Amino acid sequence: MSSFIKKFIHKEDPSQYEDKDANLVRTLTVKDFLSLGVGTIVSTTIFTLPGVVAAEHAGPAVVLSFLAAAVVAGLVAFAYAEMASAMPFAGSAYSWINVIFGEGFGWIAGWALLAEYFIAVAFVASGLSANFRGLISTVGLKLPAALANPLGTNGGIIDIVALIVILLVAILLACGTSEAARIENALVVLKVLAIILFIIVGVTSVHLSNYVPFIPHPRVLPDGSHFGGWSGIYAGVSMIFLSYIGFDSIAANAGEAKDPQKTMPRGILGSLAIAVTLFVAVALVLVGMFHYSNYANNAEPVGWALRTAGHPAVASLVQAIAVIGMFTALIGMMMAGSRLLYSFGRDGMLPKWLGKLNRHQLPNQALLFLTVTGIIIGSLFPFAFLAQLISAGTLIAFMFVTLGIYALRPREGKDIAVPSFKMPFYPVLPALAFLGTLAVFWGLDYQAKLYSLIWFAIGLVVYLAYGARNSRIK
Repeated sequence: MSSFIKKFIHKEDPSQYEDKDANLVRTLTVKDFLSLGVGTIVSTTIFTLPGVVAAEHAGPAVVLSFLAAAVVAGLVAFAYAEMASAMPFAGSAYSWINVIFGEGFGWIAGWALLAEYFIAVAFVASGLSANFRGLISTVGLKLPAALANPLGTNGGIIDIVALIVILLVAILLACGTSEAARIENALVVLKVLAIILFIIVGVTSVHLSNYVPFIPHPRVLPDGSHFGGWSGIYAGVSMIFLSYIGFDSIAANAGEAKDPQKTMPRGILGSLAIAVTLFVAVALVLVGMFHYSNYANNAEPVGWALRTAGHPAVASLVQAIAVIGMFTALIGMMMAGSRLLYSFGRDGMLPKWLGKLNRHQLPNQALLFLTVTGIIIGSLFPFAFLAQLISAGTLIAFMFVTLGIYALRPREGKDIAVPSFKMPFYPVLPALAFLGTLAVFWGLDYQAKLYSLIWFAIGLVVYLAYGARNSRIK
C-alpha cells in the first residue's frame, strides 16, 4: 500500500516532458490560438443558450449570468495562462498536475478532461448535424430517420451527418496543424462576422420594454428549478459556464506553440475576452428584441428572432454560417483531445501506441482513436444526453489547476521556468478561482454529478489495472 501511495504522489520531472515533446513541431502563433479559442468557445451555444437561459432561469438578467460565468472563467483562465507559460507541454492540466501534484492526481485531472473531449466531439458533431438538417428542411430536403438520429432514437440507426463531419475534420487534422489552423482562422472570421451581422440587424428591433423587469420576481418552477431573482441568475451561470471552457483546447496544444511563454497567455486570455464580448452582446440584443418568454422551448432563438422581426434573409444567412462555423469547434476539440490522448500514451498511462508520432511528427494514432470513439458515442447517445456529461469533469480539472498555482509558485525559477505571465493578486485570486469553480460545480444538476462519479469510478479501475502498472513517469 505504501508503494502505491508513493507512486500516486510521485511528481514527473518537467525536463522529461520537454524531452518527450521535443519532436512536436512548434508552428502555432498567437493568431492561431486566438482562432482556436474563439472557434471552440463561440460554438453553437452562442446561437441557443442566451434564449434558453433567459426563458428558463434569468429573464433579461441572463446578461448577468453571462458576466458572472465570465468572471469565474476569467479567473480560471488566469491560472491556465500561468501554467501554460511555465510548462508549455502537450496535455494541459494532465501534464501540469503530474508535475506539481503527482501521477495519481494528474490521472484524475486528465481523466476528467478526457471525458470532456470524447463527449464534446460527439456533442458538437450532433449539434452541427441537427442544425444542418434544420437548414436543409427549409428547402424541402429531409434525411430518413434511420440516418438522421442515433441508434434507438426516433427510429434512428446512425447520425450520418455527424459521422461525416467527424471524419472530415479528422482528415484535415491528419494533414497537419498549420493546414488546420489556416482553415480554422478563415471559418472563425466568417462566424464572428455572422454574429456581428445579427447584432447590427437585431439592435434595430430592440424594444426597451422587454428589459423590464430586468431581474424577474423569483419563483420555483414545478420541476424544482429556479426562475428569476438571484437564484435564477445563479442557475443560469452553471448552464452558461460550459460555453467558456474551450480555452483548455488552447492549453492542450502548448507543445506546438511558437514562443509559448508569450503565445499561450495571449491566446488563452485574448480568446476568452473576445468570446465574452460576443456572448454578452448577443444576449442583450436577443432579450431586447422579444420578451424572454418567447424563447421557451425554442431550439433556434437567434434565427426565430430575426425571422419574426422581418429579416428572413438575414436569418437564413446567419444560420447557414453558424452551421459552417461549428466546424471550428470540432477542429479545436479534436485537435486538443488527440493531444491529450497522445500525452497519456507518451507516459504509458494508456497504451503506448497512442503516444507515437508519425513521420510528420503528428499524433495521428491518438487522433484515430478519438475519431472512432467520437463516432461511436455520437451514434449511440442523443444530443440532450451528451449535453449533461461534458461539464462536471472539466470543472474538477479546473479546480486542480487553480489550486495548483500554490504548488507552482515556489518552484518557478528552480526546476520550472519563470513564466512571462503570472496570475495577479496572488495568493487571493487562485482561492477565488477555486471557490468560483466549486460554486459552478455545485449548481450542476444531479445527473451531471452522478455521471461524473461513474466516469471517475471507471477511471480508477483503469488506473489501477493499467496506468499505475505501465506508467513511464520517472
